[in-house]
Amino acid sequence: MVLKALGIIRVDLKGKGWKALIPLSLFQPGLYFMGETWGVKWTTASEAGMIIALVPVVSTVMAGIFLKERVNFLQFMCILTSIVGVFVIVSTRGELRFGEHLWGIMALFIAVIAQAAYSILSKKSSQRFTSVEITYIMMWSGMILFNTMGIIQSLSTGTLGIYLSPLSIPSVTLGILYLGVISSVFAFFMFNYALANLKISQTTTMLNLVTVVSVFGGVIFQNDPFGWLQAVGIILILIGVWGTTIFGERQKNIIEDKSLKI
Repeated sequence: MVLKALGIIRVDLKGKGWKALIPLSLFQPGLYFMGETWGVKWTTASEAGMIIALVPVVSTVMAGIFLKERVNFLQFMCILTSIVGVFVIVSTRGELRFGEHLWGIMALFIAVIAQAAYSILSKKSSQRFTSVEITYIMMWSGMILFNTMGIIQSLSTGTLGIYLSPLSIPSVTLGILYLGVISSVFAFFMFNYALANLKISQTTTMLNLVTVVSVFGGVIFQNDPFGWLQAVGIILILIGVWGTTIFGERQKNIIEDKSLKI
């Protein structure tokens, strides 16, 4: 709203049927964040990282079904390579106990499906709405949904009177500003823009770079150990992301060349 009021972004939803974006918003940030939050709570960090890494595969399959997007063999192998890279890295973070955390695993799979569904709906919506407009509705929906849940939870526990008290703590306020402005508004705008201009398989595979950034962030800011397994995992992720993008562009160029000849 501040960006809109300052004229930095332009949002024009008149006559576009903006309510069509509500299902998209229910998947992301709604269902995805609920599934991820409960999933992480009920499982280990390693289990959560491995399951969330399946987003590119599920997204690619669903895009093939609903959007008729196709990936070639090399692209699919590169997607799997990036996932293997994530598995290598997160396997070093803790013990895996898949059988003991069934509900958490189910919640994480819900998050994966929600992310894939959101990717498809965002790409389809990009034909009618700009990336800014899609992000605008997503942020409004998330604000309404999660504050409603928070207020209901506070009412049930008798803590409504201190609902906003954490904002008096500077570190909390700075954290919320970073998560809200950078990790939500800016990041989702960039992701929606990417979905509008790239294949879903190319866009979602880049999500595995989150693991690479988190490793380097841990090493730089928390003095986390960095071993050869992390290095191998990072190399596999980078090769997977690079290959998915490059081979996708080559396929696009080949199709365009054939169309020109026809």
